[in-house]
Amino acid sequence: MIVIEKNEGTKIAYEVSGTKLFLGDDELMLNLTKYQRDWPVHIDVCTNRDSMLVMGTGDGLYYTAQLDIPPFEYSADTGNDPVPLPLDMDSVTLTLWSIDDLTPSPVE
Repeated sequence: MIVIEKNEGTKIAYEVSGTKLFLGDDELMLNLTKYQRDWPVHIDVCTNRDSMLVMGTGDGLYYTAQLDIPPFEYSADTGNDPVPLPLDMDSVTLTLWSIDDLTPSPVE
């Protein structure tokens, strides 16, 4: 996994197990294979006014993390329908924002 620190300060705790990403001491778990599509997928994880993690910016006030998941790659054509290859976690990007100096998410 590619990890980018967007700004200075303390970042949320995270752990990777296979294709699962745990954020905030197991507060939020994402199985990234469930979100992979035939196009790049971007997921915002924000902290809301109650200091809870939420996906998306609608209920979130402050950016906490962002995920960029690459599109499916397929096996070589063998005459049959191509089969999606397993998600390569080395190609997933996790961008972390400071939880000390909270950055507001855009109002939708």
